[in-house]
Formats: sequence, structure tokens, C-alpha cells
Amino acid sequence: MNDPVLVVDAERTRDASPERPIVDVAVGVLIAPGGEFLLTSRPEGKVYAGYWEFPGGKLEAGETVEQALRRELIEEIGLTIGAALPWREKLVDYPHALVRLHFCKVHDWSGELQMHEGQAFAWERLPVRCSPVLPGTVPVLEWLMEEQVT
Repeated sequence: MNDPVLVVDAERTRDASPERPIVDVAVGVLIAPGGEFLLTSRPEGKVYAGYWEFPGGKLEAGETVEQALRRELIEEIGLTIGAALPWREKLVDYPHALVRLHFCKVHDWSGELQMHEGQAFAWERLPVRCSPVLPGTVPVLEWLMEEQVT
């Protein structure tokens, strides 16, 4: 199945060159034993600051998705993860960047949550109470809802 690109804020200008680079991002969908999942807010100073998302970050040169996710979660929220199970990918066209999100489910981690970038966090269930939700996060919430139904 070939998912269409999610275009965010289509009315805003963006670099339309065919060579527009894709930024690969590892994203952790941390799911607690009771079924709650972790959302964090985007810190001040970043694009879409205050929007809620699943934690993660950009892949650095030579990193795999799992390596990037491990590094980012330690750096951003102070957690060391166990297995990161590749789950889904989504291409999102934001005005500032073309982003390929690599979502991994994570059921095992250690450490205490530490919001190193001053962000907030919430353990959520569907429907989420956090608002606003980053557009690239919305498909994940839909996928989680589909899994509950089936």
C-alpha cells in the first residue's frame, strides 16, 4: 500500500525544487503495559513549538533508525529503550522540510522521564486530550485506533 504524502499547511510557501531533500526522522511510539502511549510537546524555539508529538529525532549520517531513536530518546527524555520494532513510515511535507517519519513501537525502556529540552509530556489514550497535535502525529493516532477496532 502506497500512502499519499501528508501535506501540512499547504497554503504556505515551500521549496518546490525536485531536489528537495528528505529528512529522515526516527520516532518512538512508547506503549506502557496498560496501553497508554507517551506524547511530548515540541520545545520553544523549534518549528511548531507547543504541538504534541511522539518523541524522536533526525537520523545522523550513518545511523540506522534504531540507533537514532536510541540516541534521541536518551538525549531528549532520558530513557534507554529495549527493542524498537519498526512499524510504519509516513512522508510529511511541512513548509520547512520534507520529512520521512520512521515509526517504531517500543514496549520496553528503563530510566525516569527527564524533559531535557523543557518540553512537557503526557501518557495518553485515545482520544488524546493534548492539543494541538502535530499534523505528522495524526496518522499514528488513526493507526492506533484501527488496531483497537480490529
